[in-house]
Amino acid sequence: MDENVETPLPLGGAETRDLSVVVIPLLRGVIYREVDSGLWSLLYNLQARVRDYVAVLDLELVLDDAEGYAFLRSRTRLAEETEDPSAVKLPRLIVRRPLSFPVSLLLALLRKKLAEFDAGGGDTRLVLSRDQIVELMRVFLPEQSNEAKFVDQLESHLAKIVELGFLRRLKPGGGTHDGQIAAFEVRRILKAFVDAQWLSDLDARLASYRLQLLTGSEAAADE
Repeated sequence: MDENVETPLPLGGAETRDLSVVVIPLLRGVIYREVDSGLWSLLYNLQARVRDYVAVLDLELVLDDAEGYAFLRSRTRLAEETEDPSAVKLPRLIVRRPLSFPVSLLLALLRKKLAEFDAGGGDTRLVLSRDQIVELMRVFLPEQSNEAKFVDQLESHLAKIVELGFLRRLKPGGGTHDGQIAAFEVRRILKAFVDAQWLSDLDARLASYRLQLLTGSEAAADE
């Protein structure tokens, strides 16, 4: 046996355990640097191995060191978006989640607000009260005859966006807002799902949204 030939080390031990430690949370959701700096550091150091590993599952690692978040997305989705006829169609491990029209509208408005906030410099955390979010939506919605119903519906939309991970509900009295006023932090991962190209067309999209809402309202009134 040639002594100069290196024998590959078997997979296992501490390295494999470390890989599992970061891949399993990624399969469950988003990893944030501010939430677990130790896990983030481990992921950052192992990112090349993580990318190779999840590629077998038709997934891609998205890691934004500047914003401090990482998640997995489907490579099948990317092939569909580019309409690559040669791409092999594989079953999805990460299922698409269809969003209601109001939730999509609210996400667009929050993304625009985040862009305006970033342009102003200063703090890196955008925190909005529920009343501020109500006002964002009110501009694009028809006049509501029942204010309480409108707020209740908005609460359900906010709960969905919190579940998706684009908003974080803050505890009352957390130092940003006094008293019992509901407040939400806009998570910066929203930038990864609503990119700069999409944002550049946002005004036209919002105008289209408003027209669609008004048209729907007028049709309902005629019935």
